[in-house]
Amino acid sequence: MFKNHPKGLLSAALSNMGERFGYYIMNAVLVLFLCSKFGLAEEVSSGIFSVFYCGIYLLALVGGIIADRTQDYKGTIRKGLIIMALGYVLLSIPILATADNKVWLLPLTCLALFLIAFGNGLFKGNLQAIVGQMYDNFEAEAAKKGPEALRIAKSKRDSGFQIFYVFINVGGLIAPFVAPLLREWWLKAHHMVYNAQLPELCHQFINNAEGMSEQAAANLNTLMAAAGGNVNDMAVSCQTYLQIFNEGVHFSFIASVVAMVLSLVIFLASQRTFPTPAAKEAVKGVEYTAEEKAAMAKEIKQRMLALFAVLAVVIFFWFSFHQNAQSLSYFARDFVDSSAVAPEIWQAVNPFFVIVLTPIVMAIFAALSRRGMDISTPRKIAIGMFIASLAFIFLIIFSIMNDYPSANAFKELPIEEQIQAKAGWFVLIVVYFFLTVAELFISPLGLSFVSKVAPKHLLGLCQGLWLGATAVGNVLLWIGPLMYNAWPIWQCWAVFAAVCLISMGIMLSMVKWLERVTK
Repeated sequence: MFKNHPKGLLSAALSNMGERFGYYIMNAVLVLFLCSKFGLAEEVSSGIFSVFYCGIYLLALVGGIIADRTQDYKGTIRKGLIIMALGYVLLSIPILATADNKVWLLPLTCLALFLIAFGNGLFKGNLQAIVGQMYDNFEAEAAKKGPEALRIAKSKRDSGFQIFYVFINVGGLIAPFVAPLLREWWLKAHHMVYNAQLPELCHQFINNAEGMSEQAAANLNTLMAAAGGNVNDMAVSCQTYLQIFNEGVHFSFIASVVAMVLSLVIFLASQRTFPTPAAKEAVKGVEYTAEEKAAMAKEIKQRMLALFAVLAVVIFFWFSFHQNAQSLSYFARDFVDSSAVAPEIWQAVNPFFVIVLTPIVMAIFAALSRRGMDISTPRKIAIGMFIASLAFIFLIIFSIMNDYPSANAFKELPIEEQIQAKAGWFVLIVVYFFLTVAELFISPLGLSFVSKVAPKHLLGLCQGLWLGATAVGNVLLWIGPLMYNAWPIWQCWAVFAAVCLISMGIMLSMVKWLERVTK
């Protein structure tokens, strides 16, 4: 897999894999954890998650600026890993949320999330910039051997970023299993059984038992009895269940701390294999004429315009795709049978498909390239937007066929009716299949596109801009759960399908211009 690629790619991929493993443990449970720990409404939990997820990518822009100005990419990455580890340490402290301590415990949790987001901003974009620099050096060496060697070297960049992306998803594949397994082990140790719906009902009872609807109270009694609680003392049972349920999740954050440390060790052991931008730029001492400077400025302007055009389109891909941690997570909890598989574990399906499908997609692109039928990166991104729309079109059809109401209306039905109406596992498999194929056409190739058009002195900044566009998409994520809870859910999926199709059309209208800029 790594044959004929730059040295250092494997080390960078392994370092990123460790960091992503720790991150995806937390990411798999975060939005549901905020609801179960603090009793937050889903809209509030989703709002916090959206701001955090936005910060993850927006702060990558800050990290890129810091690295570009100091030319200390490696030092910036090291600091990022340490700061992230501190955030996970704070999250791992198992304190029961009560009416008295929420006033400081929730802000403390948000502080932990900020540390994770800031550390990630220092780490993520700059490691990607280093990978891009590896290919700059790789292509420069190939150019000395002739045009054919340079052509082959340039053809390796997209596949190199796809390999890098696979290792991210190896961590993402394993991580979603950690939190559910620890939580269920901890519940079992206390003679309790996992149930995805109980935390919300427990919080309703503790906060306003008299205000609960008759059906909600009946559902609570049924589920608490099945989970091993004492229905004769429901207040104590609810408090105990919430404490044990959330302690199990807190323990999983310890695994995230360990993952950060391992990632730091790998990076420190391998950093000598990575290029040093300051050294590379220092050897350049060329004087340019006014005409040459004007031509260079014009080229840089065109490159930056092309970059911003693509960023504007992919905002809407991330707005749709990252519903996997928002409305799709709620859908897995509410509308899919979770008796055998916890809702969080479904997030492992996406990285599984990334690992399995990446070699297939790479083989297809390589076969087309050998036949002189290369598909440009901008065209691949447009195709990816269409494939993403297919995931939501499938959900529209399935939701209409099953006559699903809004999520709030569905949760008010008797437990027996909910169980009968729940979907089988195949629904999420189909959805994540389409979303993953779309991701493979957009995310790693988008990183490759950025590395192609970015001016050499703005590598970190431009990678940060890519992540900044993701941040803008993420800050809109809260809209998904809002629609999901209020509308018949097929209408929610229809919005995402329309967004993807419109974005595809815009991208196709710019393809020829973008292809000229990246030549």
